[in-house]
Amino acid sequence: MSHLAGEAAVAARLDRLPVGRFHYRMIFLIGAGLFLDSFEIALAASVLGALLSDGWSTPSLNSLFISVTFAGFIVGAWFSGILGDRLGRRFCYQINLALFGFASLAAAFTPNMELLIALRFIMGIGMGGELVLGFATLSEFVPPHKRGRLVALLSFIAQSAVFVCALLAMWVIPNLGWRWMFGLVGVVAIAIWLARKNMAESPRWLASRGRHEEAHAIVDDIERQLGVPRKTPESQAPVSAPLARSSVTDLLRPGRRRVLGVGIAIMVIIQICLYGFVSWIPTLLVQQGMDIVKSLHWNMVMTLGGPAGGILALLLVDRVGRKGILVVAAVVAAALGMLYPRLGVESWVMLTGFLLLTAIYVIVVVGQAIYLSELFPTRLRMRGTGVCNTVARIVATFIPFVVPALHAAGGMQLVTGVLSGCLVAFALIVAFAGHETRKRSLEESSS
Repeated sequence: MSHLAGEAAVAARLDRLPVGRFHYRMIFLIGAGLFLDSFEIALAASVLGALLSDGWSTPSLNSLFISVTFAGFIVGAWFSGILGDRLGRRFCYQINLALFGFASLAAAFTPNMELLIALRFIMGIGMGGELVLGFATLSEFVPPHKRGRLVALLSFIAQSAVFVCALLAMWVIPNLGWRWMFGLVGVVAIAIWLARKNMAESPRWLASRGRHEEAHAIVDDIERQLGVPRKTPESQAPVSAPLARSSVTDLLRPGRRRVLGVGIAIMVIIQICLYGFVSWIPTLLVQQGMDIVKSLHWNMVMTLGGPAGGILALLLVDRVGRKGILVVAAVVAAALGMLYPRLGVESWVMLTGFLLLTAIYVIVVVGQAIYLSELFPTRLRMRGTGVCNTVARIVATFIPFVVPALHAAGGMQLVTGVLSGCLVAFALIVAFAGHETRKRSLEESSS
């Protein structure tokens, strides 16, 4: 069997599988890692507010903490993209989980802010890599007619961590201290790392590397678990002709540059939303005179938008499609961003903040978790998502310094005004440069 035929056969076998126990186990194991990853990222919002309130840190050190996190994201995203396509998905996501798990555990015992910042860089490497690999890995196992919902479910699990983190922080930080937040992540991460040591490698990746027998053996095992008899499908998913070697420069070939641009736009707007607004909510509220406990309560309520956005995306993504959802969610978020700081009644401010975060997390789920990995072929999937994440993380490195400057110049109105402008620009990019991938095989979506 030729390389092309072998790769197509593996893809077709995976695409005709019914969704069953195997897929849900994959969702649980990958989702557990992504949940902790999101928990660790969201942890900064609550912990930094507490560190500032306790006098253990300063606004400048808080900004440095966030910036080194982004620097770690850049390193993790870049190398996970390259190594994920070269050495395999399974190898890389285990390394990533171990990195941020052990670093988080060490952070619980750190004696000063400077060492905490250094450990945060290591955590960032692991977190950046986990986000590159997790969603794309699951997408390579699930059939196209259910891919949107299942990957959205995975993202819902991850985004729920934002609310869970805020809820735990509301009790843990005032009663036990911020160190327990890091310690909890570290212990659970190590347990998950052990639980997913036997996860299967992606058959699509194995086939793209010419390892067809290994790929078919894994699919044979999946079929046995699902009770599906092996048979040769009548039609096979189209696969582009393989290259002897693939590199990052292949992403700049004609026909791929536009796709890469859309992917970068998705990740950049997500970073702007999450790190230009969401992660700063408790700190901005404290700077406006609110005490730390009340700010954590507000943050907890508003971050319910994380799971709400995940549920909304899960219900709509395979019915409406990726492109339309992204455009509408961006426009709605832009409008809410303009409204948010102009309300005077606390209950309305909180409700608007919740709705704004809901729209933002619809973009996160559909854009980052689902659409991004569908844009690139298997041999370039991790490199493509890695490059998009890397560029976005570089942009995000400057956000911790831009937000305080904007707030000092024009308060919350200027911060959310700039956010809204970026969301409108993103909506236009997706509307005119994006393409729909709903219910298409990964090979068709990326061709």
